[in-house]
Amino acid sequence: MSQKTTLIIGLFAVSLVACKSEFLDVKPLVGSTEANFFLNAADAESATIACYNNLQQEVTNIQGSSQLAPHFRWYFGDIVSDDSHKGGSGDGDEPELFLFENFQGLASSKLMLAEWQVAYRGIAYCNLAIDRIPDVEMDETDKNRFVGEAAFIRAYWYFNLVTMFGDVPLILTNLAPSEYQQTRTPSTEVWAQIETDLELARQALPKRSAMSVSEIGRATWGAATSLLAKVHAYQSEWAPCRDLTYEVVSSGEYFLEPDYSKIFTEAGENGSGSIWEVQYMNASGGNWGNQLEGTFTNVFTRARGQFGGYGFNIPEQNFVDEFESGDPRLAASVFQVGDQMGDRGEFTLEATGMPHEYYTKKFFINASDEAPFGDPNPNGYSNDRIIRYADVLLFHAEAQYHLGNEGAARLFTNEVRSRVSLQPIPANMTGLDLLEAIYHERRVELGLEGHRFFDLVRQGRASSVLADAGFSAGVNEVFPIPEVEITLSGGNITQNNGY
Repeated sequence: MSQKTTLIIGLFAVSLVACKSEFLDVKPLVGSTEANFFLNAADAESATIACYNNLQQEVTNIQGSSQLAPHFRWYFGDIVSDDSHKGGSGDGDEPELFLFENFQGLASSKLMLAEWQVAYRGIAYCNLAIDRIPDVEMDETDKNRFVGEAAFIRAYWYFNLVTMFGDVPLILTNLAPSEYQQTRTPSTEVWAQIETDLELARQALPKRSAMSVSEIGRATWGAATSLLAKVHAYQSEWAPCRDLTYEVVSSGEYFLEPDYSKIFTEAGENGSGSIWEVQYMNASGGNWGNQLEGTFTNVFTRARGQFGGYGFNIPEQNFVDEFESGDPRLAASVFQVGDQMGDRGEFTLEATGMPHEYYTKKFFINASDEAPFGDPNPNGYSNDRIIRYADVLLFHAEAQYHLGNEGAARLFTNEVRSRVSLQPIPANMTGLDLLEAIYHERRVELGLEGHRFFDLVRQGRASSVLADAGFSAGVNEVFPIPEVEITLSGGNITQNNGY
C-alpha cells in the first residue's frame, strides 16, 4: 500500500465547499495540521465533514500518476452483471471495463487502482477523526455523533473493499512510515470490524426524524442499521439481518415513495423511501481534475449523439425482459426507442448514432437542468441512492425466507410490489419459487443502481447466471488486487486467485 494511500493526512489540508446540503457549507481548512487542529467542537465537526468528501469522488487522480480514473459502483455492479453492458462509443471506449465485463480484467487496470485508492483515502480521513475527536473537550452527545459518522463511513468503505477484493489490509489508525507495507487481513476479520463500526455508529447517530433539514445527507441511525443488516445478509447471517431490518421497518422513519418514477428525479431526492444518499449538486464549479460536488454519472449514462452523453451502462434485453407486463418500473428505469428523452429530443437510433435500443433512465437529467456555469459534465446534480427502503424490505423478505417464515417473506415482498400495483405473490408460492420471486423483485426494483453483480455473488448464483459471459467460479467472485499496491507493499499483499 502506498504512503499516500494509507497516510493522507500528514497535513490536514481538506478543501470543504458547499454541497446541496447545508452541513457541507464549511470553510476550507487548508494548511491546518494535527497539532493546531482538533482544538474545539468546530474543529471536530469539520474533521467529520471531511470524512464525507471522498464519497463524492467519481473520477479520481491516480496517485503517483497523471492519470484520471472513473470510480463508479455501477461499473461493476451493473456492467459486470447481466443487467447491462458497457456501451460507450465501442469496445475501445474504456477498454479495461470491456475486459472486466467479459471476466478478463487485469490487475494493472487503473479502474482497480481507483477503487482501492479512493477507499483507503476515505478510510484515512475517518481514522483520523475516530482517533482525535474523543480527546476534544465538547458536548459528549455531539462528540459521540461525530465519531459515529466517521465509523459509519469507514464501515461503508470497507464494505466496498471486501466485496470487491475479498481479503484487504485492515487499517484502523494513521500509519507511521515504518508501517506502510501492510499485509491482507482475512475477510472474516474485515467483516467483523465493519460490524463493530456500524454497531458503534447506530448507537451514536440520531434518527432522521430528529435531524434538521440542514443536516440532510449526514449519516443516521437508519443508515447504520440498514447497512449493518446488509453486512449480515452478505455473510448469510439471516437472524441478525431479519432483526435489524425489522428495526428499520418498525421505526416508522421510512415509507415507500408512492410514485416509483419520482425516486430518481431531483424532487425525489432524500425522500420518504431514501435511507442514505451521497449528495451532489450542479453548481459547485468542479472540473475533470477537481470534481468538487457534482456527479459524472449523469453524462456517463446518457445517450450519445444529440443527447450529449457518453452512453455507458446500456441495459441488456435480458434485464428488460425481466419486468412483468404493466410494471411501471420499466419505463422509470429504461429509455426505449421512441421515448422522449426529456427536453433533449426523441430517442431514435439515428439521434444517438449508436445501435443500442435501450439507455439507462435513472440518472437522466434535462439540458435545462445542467450546471449554470462551467463544464456541465462533472457537475451533474443527481444524488447517489446508496440505501433505499425497498432494499431493506427485500432483505427482510429474504431473511424471513431463509429462516423458514415464508408467509412473512411473501408479505414484505408484496409490500414492494403493491407500491407499483402488481398482483401479490400468491399464498401457494413456496420454496425455491418464492426465493426466485424475491430475487426477481430485487432485480427490477433496484436495477441499474449497482447491486446486481454483488447480489449474484452473495446468492451463490453468479457462476450459473454469468457462465456465458465467462465467469469462472473460485476466481471472479472478486476482482484483482491492483498490482501497483502489491509492488508498493514489498510483496506483503498477495494477489487473488486466478489473476
